[in-house]
Amino acid sequence: MASLMTVFDVLLQLPGMEAPDLTFTEQMVQSWEDAGDMRWPLGACVVVGIIVIIWKLIDIFRKSSATRKVLRAVDGLLAQHQIKEALELTRESDSPAANILYAGLERQDEGTDRVMKAIENQGLIELSKLESGLVILATLTNVAPLLGFLGTVMGMIAAFQAIELAGEVDATTVASGIKIALTTTAAGLAIAIPVSIAHNYFVSRIDHLVIDMEESAQKMIDALFAMQTGRSTGD
Repeated sequence: MASLMTVFDVLLQLPGMEAPDLTFTEQMVQSWEDAGDMRWPLGACVVVGIIVIIWKLIDIFRKSSATRKVLRAVDGLLAQHQIKEALELTRESDSPAANILYAGLERQDEGTDRVMKAIENQGLIELSKLESGLVILATLTNVAPLLGFLGTVMGMIAAFQAIELAGEVDATTVASGIKIALTTTAAGLAIAIPVSIAHNYFVSRIDHLVIDMEESAQKMIDALFAMQTGRSTGD
């Protein structure tokens, strides 16, 4: 840690590397300019990440709310063996849970095995819909630091080119290249960290939704099996 602080102190002594007294907005503008040509791909990562995160937040919360509502209603109807009412309720809803339960209820007369197969197939479809957009966040998590490291390499190349042209090593000569190298690395990590947190959060929420839907689907299968067994016994 002491060695890192020493390097940081040395860098601050370079011309153009001092920490000026700037506002947050001014610091952001300065960092944008200091990133060099890599500011454009890094900026694109920021924009795409914000858009996807906001979209997934809205999508997840909307589907979670609709799923909880449908599952409570369907569980109550199935407990009372009101299959027709449950089928109608799931048909009118567009939540993932409703689509899965409807696929099973629609085949209630074809046997438990057919019901389970229909639930599994529809479950895969709904899971793919829930996970849409996550691949973008996962890609940004990997790409942003790589772009930052690419900027680091480009900054160091610029620094050495400046030394070659000047014919001597001078702090002023290498300051610009070092600034680009440090800024792009920091920017790449600053983008990747919150995007990674958002990605893991969405995965966790989706896992909870899947567990709730699986429990409700199992309750439906048990209810249908009990009804079929009762009809067979009555016959």
